[in-house]
Amino acid sequence: MKKLSSIVLLASCSLFQPAANAESITNNSVEKTTLSDYQLVWSDEFDKPGKPDASKWGYEKGFARNHELQWYQEDNAFVEDGKLIIEAKRVKIKNPNFEKGSKNWRTARKYVRYTSSSLRTKDLHSWQYGRFEVRAKISAKDGLWPAIWFLGVEGNWPSNGEIDLMEYYQGDILANACWEAKKQGRAKWDAVHVPVKSFNIDDWDSRFHIWRMDWDENSIKLYVDDQLLNTIELSKTINKGGRGPENPFKQPHYMLLNLAIGGDKGGNPKGTAFPSRYEIDYVRVYQQQP
Repeated sequence: MKKLSSIVLLASCSLFQPAANAESITNNSVEKTTLSDYQLVWSDEFDKPGKPDASKWGYEKGFARNHELQWYQEDNAFVEDGKLIIEAKRVKIKNPNFEKGSKNWRTARKYVRYTSSSLRTKDLHSWQYGRFEVRAKISAKDGLWPAIWFLGVEGNWPSNGEIDLMEYYQGDILANACWEAKKQGRAKWDAVHVPVKSFNIDDWDSRFHIWRMDWDENSIKLYVDDQLLNTIELSKTINKGGRGPENPFKQPHYMLLNLAIGGDKGGNPKGTAFPSRYEIDYVRVYQQQP
């Protein structure tokens, strides 16, 4: 059982912010800030073994996006030893949506080669502003693409706004946000890539880490282990394509936790051992109370 405070939150806010494609992370001074007006408004501690809480999480199904290799299904997500486990497996099963001669990548594949899970709070829970904290352990191996991310409830991508509290692929940790550029359907990114090796910890991906987002009406700040990776100024996140809300980050967003394989960014999983696990210890959402 994890212990948490629902009233007073003591935060360690780093003064360090690397530029995009940062080459190194060093130890920096930490400023302690007491946020006594924040309260816990939603959480999942994953203390009940079995299937994830259906009142909190739904699922994506099938092939989703980015030409990724995995077939998403509920069976690859379960709670064990106080943690949510998202397990990716290497398989060979028939694609139930296969269409001979199809030019659509989702239906052109005769076989499913990998399975995984993508959990989301869509249509169940969404939040506008607050502190979001996830303690998780990822495997930083070739072809794996775990993420903690958020999408706005109004508008089509990217005009609804995407926040990537954490992505990993091809050796880098990413902390990003995107919205719609001048050309409809094209994303404008504020992205930071930090090489895992720059943390200078040999077994970094065998440890749990705390990813945190502090989001208010002025900015989105993305951290790992109290190191500030990226600050997105909301004065700049204006949709230019004529779709969706004017500023997508001034609306509620829902959360996704997923483990993708391969695809446009994930790299080649051929040499990676499966099954591979993405483990989430807890998810907590704090907001300021009036």
